Amino acid sequence: MDLINLFSVKRSFAPCFFGMLLLAGYSEAETWSGGDLRGVNHTSQQIPRFSVNGSSGPNIGSYGQGGGSCCISLPDKWRPDLKADVEWEVSTNSDRMAFPGYKDRVKYKAWEKNILEGIVKHRMTVDIPDYGEKKCGLTVHFLACNQIKVTASCWTYGAAEYPIKEPREMKEPAICPQ
Repeated sequence: MDLINLFSVKRSFAPCFFGMLLLAGYSEAETWSGGDLRGVNHTSQQIPRFSVNGSSGPNIGSYGQGGGSCCISLPDKWRPDLKADVEWEVSTNSDRMAFPGYKDRVKYKAWEKNILEGIVKHRMTVDIPDYGEKKCGLTVHFLACNQIKVTASCWTYGAAEYPIKEPREMKEPAICPQ
């Protein structure tokens, strides 16, 4: 290929190349980053397992909390359609039998069987509230009547600025609202 033909080919691609650069400048690619996945259990039932959008969280005892479980990915910039698909298990038999320890294998196996027979699975998809310019992972609050709330707040539970105000030890009502 001679120099004149090469120049002609390059010149015909030039508008396309600069057009793509121009379009790329106008479209913002969504960037994501990771953070800790935490949970706060407001109920008397143990939560042996939970996950958010496929990322596993820690197990959480009755009225307890757990965290530092890596990782949950969230967009660096919040958007209105952002959802948390939360799956969790509760142990409805966890308060029926005290943990016997590991020494007596028969008692331990009976306790384990009781716990496993009482596992109930739940799933709920909720909106992730606007976290503005700063996010600090994601915290899932497990509330009475198998309800949940999530937040990406950088404040800790109990701080005046923390958005979720439900008390730690919620009593399960006799009948849950529909």
